[in-house]
Amino acid sequence: MEHLPVVDWPFAASTGRALVHPGPDAGPSEIAGLVADLRDAASRATGHVAEVTRLERPAPAEVLVVDRASWVTAVCGSASAMLAGVGAHEPDSAVARVRARALGAQAGGVFALVAARILGQFDPFSDPSRLLLVAPNVLLVERELGAVPSDFRLWVCLHEETHRFQFGHAPWLRGHLLGLFAELLEGDELRFGWPEAGRPTSVRDLIANPAQREAFDQVTAVMSLMEGHADVMMDRVGTAVVPSYPAIRRAFESRRDQKGWGSWVRRLLGFDLKREQYRDGAGFCRQVIDAAGVETLNRAFEAPGLLPTLHEVHDPQLWLHRI
Repeated sequence: MEHLPVVDWPFAASTGRALVHPGPDAGPSEIAGLVADLRDAASRATGHVAEVTRLERPAPAEVLVVDRASWVTAVCGSASAMLAGVGAHEPDSAVARVRARALGAQAGGVFALVAARILGQFDPFSDPSRLLLVAPNVLLVERELGAVPSDFRLWVCLHEETHRFQFGHAPWLRGHLLGLFAELLEGDELRFGWPEAGRPTSVRDLIANPAQREAFDQVTAVMSLMEGHADVMMDRVGTAVVPSYPAIRRAFESRRDQKGWGSWVRRLLGFDLKREQYRDGAGFCRQVIDAAGVETLNRAFEAPGLLPTLHEVHDPQLWLHRI
């Protein structure tokens, strides 16, 4: 495998921190209450997720309530660790160092944009794993939605705690994803080209290499399962635990549908693709549960060969017949 272009990740982190807006105004007491509530919500979410998923245990993880700048630092560290295993090397010339810094500036700019939107993230690629809850974004969104703060904070944690259980039940999943990322990047930089068939309908259509396109499909299938599974498990927790859950769900979906400049940014950053993963993966999980129960769905986390393909995500009966 040829070496990947190196990225100056420390420069990416410093660039992102310099660019990101700190977030909404809040006084010291409000911030302290928010941090304490998020920590408590993460702790309470664990038991609820265990009950509805019927998965055995969450992955060990630090629970960190962070600001936007700290999230940028964390994600740059994780990206560096991930790419270290797929051929990146230290720049060995002045030109390479300049290029690495330029790529770092680009990555930092993208992460600064993402840092203003992301509510939480389970990061299995750090050592140890960590659950990151981005406090200013939680505060901003719950204000925008007019949500009950205690309910919204637990709602956020339920999703991320579900990811902890996925990786705890499937300790091989981290290595499997790293292997898929390596296949996606194998040979050289990920190459894009305009499809011969005409206008592209997705990012996948722009990937020129068939092998990389196949790896992209596998990554998409795994991410669809994981995001859809977390979404469905949040629904299964429901109003018994989060009384205003239906109102939060409606308001949040409406926010995702907003048009304008924000819509363009979502497409640019791939958030539309992530939403498709939520939708397609949730549809897969619901159909499997309806047909064969939660225990059958959990078999998808037993071994790499039991993960659904992208085709099976869109046709769950194929997966059910196969297993």
